[in-house]
Amino acid sequence: MSDFKVRDPDLSPQGLLQIEWASTHMPVLSRIKQRFEREKPFEGLQLGASLHVTKETAVLMDTLTAGGADVALCGSNPLSTQDGVAAALSERGISIYAWRGQTTQEYYWCVEKVIDHHPLITIDDGADLVGTIHSRRTKALTHIKGGTEETTTGVVRLRAMAQNGALKYPIIAVNDAYTKYLFDNRYGTGQSTLDGILRSTNILLAGKSFIVAGYGWCGRGLALRARGMGANVAITEIDPTRALEAVMDGFQVIPMAKAAAAGDIFVTVTGNENVIRKEHMKKMKDGAILANSGHFNVEINMSELENMTVSKRTIRPNLEEHRLQDGRKLHLLADGRLINLAAAEGHPSEVMDMSFANQALCVEHLVQTSKLEPRVYSVPKEIDDLVARLKLEAMNVEIDRLTEEQMNYLASWEAGTI
Repeated sequence: MSDFKVRDPDLSPQGLLQIEWASTHMPVLSRIKQRFEREKPFEGLQLGASLHVTKETAVLMDTLTAGGADVALCGSNPLSTQDGVAAALSERGISIYAWRGQTTQEYYWCVEKVIDHHPLITIDDGADLVGTIHSRRTKALTHIKGGTEETTTGVVRLRAMAQNGALKYPIIAVNDAYTKYLFDNRYGTGQSTLDGILRSTNILLAGKSFIVAGYGWCGRGLALRARGMGANVAITEIDPTRALEAVMDGFQVIPMAKAAAAGDIFVTVTGNENVIRKEHMKKMKDGAILANSGHFNVEINMSELENMTVSKRTIRPNLEEHRLQDGRKLHLLADGRLINLAAAEGHPSEVMDMSFANQALCVEHLVQTSKLEPRVYSVPKEIDDLVARLKLEAMNVEIDRLTEEQMNYLASWEAGTI
C-alpha cells in the first residue's frame, strides 16, 4: 500500500476518466510505456517527482511505474493539482501528496514527504524539490544519482546553483529539448493561457489591447494565439534581440510604462519578479485584467497591489476584483499564479506527450549512465530526435532520409562551386 495524502479519495472515478482521455492523446508515451513494460529499466528504483498533478502527469507516472519504478509525487504549484487525478493516482499505488489550494506550509510538507522516499532520481518542475534537498534536506543527497527539470524557471534556478557551485548532482534540462520548448512552451502555453483567461472571464478577446510581457517561447506562443483571436497585441521586453524579433513578427513593442495605460489585458510570461509594479498599476485603465503564466506568482507585485486595494471581492471563480483608492478596479486572475493551470487544465495532452516522453527517456538515460559531474546537461540529441520521430509516426507523417551520397557530401569539404 502506498502512503498518500489527497483531498478526497472518492474522486478517483472522475480522475480515471481524465487519465484515460489524456492517454488516448499521448501516443509517444504509450509506445515508450510498452517498451518499459518489457524491459523494466527502473525495476526496484525509487523516483521522486514534483510536477503539476494533471491528467497528463498521470500518464507519465503510469509510464514510469510500467518500467518498474516506485514513484513518490507531489505538486509543483499550490493551485495546479487536479484533485480527481490525484485520487486516481493514490488508488494506483503512487505515493502522492497533492491537493488543490495548499498553503505554503502544506506545499513544502508535500515536497518533504517525497524526499522521505529516498529517491534515486528527481523529476522537477520549477526546482522546488531540488532546492529543498539542497537547503533543508542535504542528507538526501547521498541517495541521489541525478535529476531532470521540466520548465524554464527551474532551469534558470539550477544553472544559477551550478554557477555558484551549489548544485550537488547532475540535472538534465528537459525544458531545453527542441521537442519540448518549441512545442510545449510555444503552442501549449499559447493555447492553455488563453483557455485559463477565458474560463476566468468569458470576455471577448477580439479588439482588446493585449499586453504580453516577455517574448520568449511562451510569450511568442501567447502573442500568436491572442492575435489569432483578434486581439491587438503589444510586447514588452528587456532583451534587444527578442524585442527585434517581435517587431519583425509584426507586433508592437513598447515599455511597460507605456503599455500600462493602453492595455485591457496584461499577461506576464518572463520568469522574473515584479514585472508589473505599483507604478504600472497606477496608470492602468479601470477594469484592466492582470494574469500570469510564469511559473511562480512573483511576476505581478502582489504586495503592492494589496497595499493599493481598499476593498476586494470575488466576481467569478479565479477572478478577484481589487477596488483602488481612486475608485478604479483591477481584476486579478488566479491569485497571480499560473493561469493556465490554476484556472484551466494546463497544456493539451498532445503537446505534453512530447515533453513527458523526454522526461521518461531522460530518467532512463540517467539510470543507465555512469556518474556525471554535478551540472546542468542538455537532453541528448538522440533522445530529442527519437521523440520527434515517434510523434511523426503517431501522426502518420513521413519525411525523407538522406541518401548515402548526400551523407558523404555533407561529411566532405572538397566539393565547392562547379
